[in-house]
Amino acid sequence: MTDKLTTAEKGIYYEGVALQYLLDQGLKLIERNYFCKLGELDLIMQDGAFLVVVEVRYRKNNVYGGALESITKAKQNKVVAATQSYLMFAKIKSPVRCDVLAVTGNNAPVWIKGAF
Repeated sequence: MTDKLTTAEKGIYYEGVALQYLLDQGLKLIERNYFCKLGELDLIMQDGAFLVVVEVRYRKNNVYGGALESITKAKQNKVVAATQSYLMFAKIKSPVRCDVLAVTGNNAPVWIKGAF
């Protein structure tokens, strides 16, 4: 189904898959696709007292490493910097957690709380 989508369209599709999965787990959506000069945050959600920044990753297969392996230290640093920007912009003081929701191929999503 997603084979005919562009890379950007696949990103939107799998962010939607991740969003629905997390909503089903009881999280609440705060913001989607926050952009700043330091980077982008895919999903910003609330999980109890925690503000949760979710990095969504998709890989068609794991030939060159699966979705989880695609989160490099440089990517982590960009997410942290963009998160700090968002916290200042939105004046948020609640505890923050950075999660990853990864999908490789047709496998079920893997959700790692507090991934980095």
